[in-house]
Amino acid sequence: MTDFIRKRVVVTGVGAITPIGNTPAQYWEGLMSGRNGIGEITLFDASRHDCRIAGEVKNFDPHDYMNPKEAKRMDRFAQFGVAAAKQALQDAQLVINELNAEQVGIIMGSGIGGLKVLEDQQTVYLNRGPDRCSPFMIPMMIANMAAGLTAIHTGAKGPNSCTVTACAAGSNAVGDAFRLIQSGYAQAMICGGTEAAVTPLSIAGFASARTLSTRNNDPAHASRPFDRDRDGFVLGEGAGILILEELQYALSRGARIYAEMVGYGMTCDAYHMTSPVPGGEGAARAIQMALKDAGLKPEQVSYINAHGTSTSVNDPTETAAMKKALGKHAYNIAISSTKSMTGHLLGGSGGIEAVATVLAIANNRIPPTINLENPDEECDLDYVPNLSRDLLVEVALSNSFGFGGHNVTLAFKKCL
Repeated sequence: MTDFIRKRVVVTGVGAITPIGNTPAQYWEGLMSGRNGIGEITLFDASRHDCRIAGEVKNFDPHDYMNPKEAKRMDRFAQFGVAAAKQALQDAQLVINELNAEQVGIIMGSGIGGLKVLEDQQTVYLNRGPDRCSPFMIPMMIANMAAGLTAIHTGAKGPNSCTVTACAAGSNAVGDAFRLIQSGYAQAMICGGTEAAVTPLSIAGFASARTLSTRNNDPAHASRPFDRDRDGFVLGEGAGILILEELQYALSRGARIYAEMVGYGMTCDAYHMTSPVPGGEGAARAIQMALKDAGLKPEQVSYINAHGTSTSVNDPTETAAMKKALGKHAYNIAISSTKSMTGHLLGGSGGIEAVATVLAIANNRIPPTINLENPDEECDLDYVPNLSRDLLVEVALSNSFGFGGHNVTLAFKKCL
């Protein structure tokens, strides 16, 4: 694809179901105030687990977005995805009808999909036999169903897909949607990520891999990216959705524009199942690729929403990657990890973090990294500790890195 045929892509709507708020406005207010979304697990009895804390979505009622019969036939991850998509469409004031349905598509990422349904049905199978398993088990479990059900609920008949690239899935979904609009395959895309993996088996598995924080007696301070006292990430849940539109299509209907999406970088470490390559070479290439794709220089970047998981391996590796990709200017960039407040939503993280990034551009304010009290010596960049900050944000990046070596960087800027 050559530059002269690329269509410009803008963000016109956002949706968010998160541990710190169930609407974009609540989410943004939570970010700006440094609200902690981590607490004791209530979705199941976690008393036998080493890790008993998570970033749960609170007070979510799926019946606000669908009828009880529909809700009953969806896993929680799909409920979150449909809800956030409906919020985003309403925010964008984009009505899908017979005239545009085939030009509106959906890409929604999920790292795990309907794990709760799988766990529950395995119990049914073992205790009651194979003939008692639900006929809805498979369609409720498979990861693509959030995208498929969102199409059913909204009438969007354009390109429809699901990215399953672990913790990079939500960002891959946004990037892939961006490419479809750029190349003329759609006029608008509903895109982002959703996850609901706060389940017994998920917590047990991540804990066995020694990736989770066990600060059970102090959940408010458990997620602490770039801090020397971090002891692992905190699992979160929720969904973040963007409405991307071709610029002229958005202007033709008088849409409000948050930001322009201008770049997408995607690489692989080809190194290890779970650990990033030392020095962050793969992540650095994703950042450089996004900037090149956008026609931007490192000196133009104002803000980065970091992957920032609060693990001993990720944080210094991402710091090294940003230095490698951005040179000395890395020290001049405001960088924050909103996972300090929401926890790590796995495949949903890229979605809510892209929402945070475009809202930072629209509002000229930077979310903080809370719980950053004793910075790791290897993490010596400006991580906006503990308090939000007013800052003119012209260009912003959002990083997402996943198990398997997946690296994604998204680039946004003010739309002129």
